[in-house]
Amino acid sequence: MTDIERIQSFEDKKVRTVWIESEEKWYFVLEDVIEVLTESKDAKQYIKRMKLRDPELAKGWVQIVPLLSIKTEGGPQKMRCVNMEGMFRIIQSIPSKKAEPFKQWMASVAAERVNQMIDPERGIDQAIADYRRLGYSEAWITQRIKTIEIRKGLTDEWKRGGVTQEVDFALLTDLMSKTWSGLTTREYKKYKGLTKENLRDNMTNMELLLNALAEETATQISKARNPEGLGENAEVAQEGAEVAKSAREEAEKRIGHSVISPKKAIDHIQSPEQIPFSEPDSQEEDKDY
Repeated sequence: MTDIERIQSFEDKKVRTVWIESEEKWYFVLEDVIEVLTESKDAKQYIKRMKLRDPELAKGWVQIVPLLSIKTEGGPQKMRCVNMEGMFRIIQSIPSKKAEPFKQWMASVAAERVNQMIDPERGIDQAIADYRRLGYSEAWITQRIKTIEIRKGLTDEWKRGGVTQEVDFALLTDLMSKTWSGLTTREYKKYKGLTKENLRDNMTNMELLLNALAEETATQISKARNPEGLGENAEVAQEGAEVAKSAREEAEKRIGHSVISPKKAIDHIQSPEQIPFSEPDSQEEDKDY
């Protein structure tokens, strides 16, 4: 499952957060929290003094505020983060009139994520808002949201056919990607210069269309054949991807160049329709997923 990073707002102040899927918990960047609660100009120095004042807090510090990778302007950095339980402990060492409102705010943030998991429509609404905030074009957003629905339909079919392990989902996804695009997921991300970013969030309109064609075709074949187990589902996945491969090859023949693009999120922010397409560089080989 995918972790989610998001900038949240408390009293018009930004708090960087990350949802850890494996724990089903929000973590909050400690420096941001300290700035909100204390209005300190130097959160790092405040944290040092706080640990000196509270030896018991300092003793359990590593467990309370683990290091997590957070996106910054200079790239991903390891930062101390705290979940709700840890935050209640830290607040004991911070004399702040904002403590209670902040605890209520944290609870509302957590509740919203739970509601999104129960009601996927909430999550889609949030995704649309996030894409708009990042500056993606409305046409791209509409298509991206549709591909989320198509992907969900395919994974539901895989589960119905007895595929339940994350590693098997990854294998099937890789198989489909390699079949229709010529690149595994890892190779595709490397070609676009991505590291932790979501590949689909960095696909062009044409790439999204072809990937969706592969997945929707596989879904419909699966419904007709009722495959069981990884082997049979892999055969269906490859057949669906071969339909998209044929479409890609025909499109490239008529367009005159590859539709597998090195362009990524920053290019979509300019709006895909406004960007002149350039011939992609040679594709690098890397078999790891």
